[in-house]
Amino acid sequence: MARFSSFHILFFMFITGGVAVSATVFTLKNSCPYTVWPGTFAGKGSTLGEGGFQLDPGASVQLTLTNEPGWSGRFWGRTGCNFDSSGHGNCATGDCGNSLKCTVTGATPSTLAEFTIQGDSGKDFYDLSLVDGYNVKMGIQPEGGSGDCKYTGCVADLNADCPDQLRVMDPNNGGNVVACKSACAAFNTDEFCCKGAHSTPQTCSATDYSRKLKNACPTAYSYAYDDASSTFTCAGANYLITFCP
Repeated sequence: MARFSSFHILFFMFITGGVAVSATVFTLKNSCPYTVWPGTFAGKGSTLGEGGFQLDPGASVQLTLTNEPGWSGRFWGRTGCNFDSSGHGNCATGDCGNSLKCTVTGATPSTLAEFTIQGDSGKDFYDLSLVDGYNVKMGIQPEGGSGDCKYTGCVADLNADCPDQLRVMDPNNGGNVVACKSACAAFNTDEFCCKGAHSTPQTCSATDYSRKLKNACPTAYSYAYDDASSTFTCAGANYLITFCP
């Protein structure tokens, strides 16, 4: 699984009754030509957006995190979903327990936007991760803020260029490739999963599979210890998370 390596957040300072309150706004925007059902999950702190919702093409939703320094969480896009009026159903990719509102992290493979929010205590961290595989194009754009606040994302269509061994096919969608597994998920070896004898940065290095991801999406996490070129920091920013940027 991708580590909750980095999560970042911006601050608005509101003064209410003499008390300073910090907040970060995440805007999730769907620029795909199809519906995406974002999933949200907090490793620490409040779950935003009640865990998940439907986001039609061209639509956007703002989720506000208020006064929770130390918050960490992730956002991902579910595709090919079918939910009934009570929110029960399933998705072709990114499923989270057959429910519209996720209470667990999503199934792999899925592209992940990950954040750690430090609040007033220091820099926040964010990354776009392919460690758990890929299902939809995504981008993270800091808005405002200070420091080295850079865009990161993966705009390549990795499903179209996925190796045969890693392809996830959807029989309900004409047998099309709807996601691309990580090498860890496909082969479950210590080398590809950075475990056992390969559990440290010194013993787990890039593979042919992760290099293929890195070449396509240079700023995204391609394997567990791909920190140097894939973790970003920013202070006092909001974040625009776009599906199909």
